[in-house]
Amino acid sequence: MGTSSLDRQHFFIGGEWVKPVSDRTFTLIDASTEETLATVPEGQNGDIDRAVAAARAGFESSAWRDMTASDRAALLRRFDAALQKRKDDLALSVSRQNGMPLWLSSAFEAGIALSMVNFYADLIDTPQAEDRRGSQLGRETLVSKVPIGVIAAIVPWNYPIALAVSKIAPALAAGCTIVIKPSPGTVLDSYLMAEAAIEAGLPPGVINWVAADRDVGAYLVSHPGVDKVAFTGSTAAGRIIARECGQLLRPVTLELGGKSAAVVLEDVDLAVLQERLPLASLLNNGQTCFNSTRILAPQSRYAEVVDAIASTVSGLAVGAAADMNTQLGPMASAAHRQRVEGYIETGRKEGRLVVGGSRPGAQGRGWFVEPTVFADVNNEATIAREEIFGPVLAVIPYRDEAEAIRLANDSEFGLGGTVWGKDEAHACEVADHIITGTVGINGYAPAIGSPFGGVKASGIGRELGPEALSGYYHWKSTYLM
Repeated sequence: MGTSSLDRQHFFIGGEWVKPVSDRTFTLIDASTEETLATVPEGQNGDIDRAVAAARAGFESSAWRDMTASDRAALLRRFDAALQKRKDDLALSVSRQNGMPLWLSSAFEAGIALSMVNFYADLIDTPQAEDRRGSQLGRETLVSKVPIGVIAAIVPWNYPIALAVSKIAPALAAGCTIVIKPSPGTVLDSYLMAEAAIEAGLPPGVINWVAADRDVGAYLVSHPGVDKVAFTGSTAAGRIIARECGQLLRPVTLELGGKSAAVVLEDVDLAVLQERLPLASLLNNGQTCFNSTRILAPQSRYAEVVDAIASTVSGLAVGAAADMNTQLGPMASAAHRQRVEGYIETGRKEGRLVVGGSRPGAQGRGWFVEPTVFADVNNEATIAREEIFGPVLAVIPYRDEAEAIRLANDSEFGLGGTVWGKDEAHACEVADHIITGTVGINGYAPAIGSPFGGVKASGIGRELGPEALSGYYHWKSTYLM
């Protein structure tokens, strides 16, 4: 096999390009063409040892430890400026690796996500008054925020930049250092980000990248040199990490799976539903944890809601991820497409197939699945209970709003959700009864300044907003006697 200009031979550890301890590699495949993109090194435990040691040295170095919040903010802004220079390459690398439509990777991965760096720079650049509190003895307590230390960040393949930056930016703003393990399927973007870190002049060891598989990721989670774990991924993997961190009494943030409900109220404006449903329920080819993939529709308008959804979904432009006109690209891998197709076959037995259900005939290569809609689905069905992580929607009827709320909450997950209705105040009242970490009214879009995360099996802790920054500190009380 020939070499590609995208091939890589090193990891980014301690501010340098470092040779891996083994010659094992990952092969990266273009999700739209099934052609080989590049080979990159596969990390082993020894690589993790070096990365954690570099992060520990970086955390304890005076260059980082003694840096003022204002100086860290300036450094973060330089990092953002270096990332912005690479935003087009970042967007294209994501789209080619995981099939994300280029319009989305440009707007979100290389747009909104990168603005997180400046958001946290601004947060720490505001002078904070010294926190002195009275005590029962008439003395004072000095309360201070102390950076937790070395962070192990494990990032999935569906939003590799956004989910890395959502950990990097608050961790560095707090004064922590970080070791990042990207998914084996999306690694090229991490090299571009490492180049930006070098250009920005980040001190050695502040950010380290090692791509590895799950076993090596588990080694990182349990590494004695790690002080906190920040993980985004499946609920199954999150449970394993939670058990390990519980045993170690190690702080952990878990942003996990979802099976969010879209509650369509009787006064829904179908034109609004049709316009915004693709972003709320099928974002990134359905490969988004907060997508509202259970559509709860009132029996009084069930047929027209199903028809409206089917019309919208069948009209989506399916094509190569790198085409700016594509609305729905391929699945991230052959194995993932097979998984999604397995759920579609199950859905044929559990509901009425309205749209899709096959591979698009116009796409000869690539891991494509037609956007698919099932109607007459019971909330107990497999396709209504389990996270499919693909372009598959289940439309479930309900009798009244009380039942709609009960069905929305009848899930082990609680990450996202939407409520659709002309009366916004009433829609908000319904949303108040949904047990979830986030919910959108007549659409859905996470906001950088607001906390994001789930309840129940959808996770522990929050990312985004000032709340994420607080998760990278521990609190210290100094009693002034």
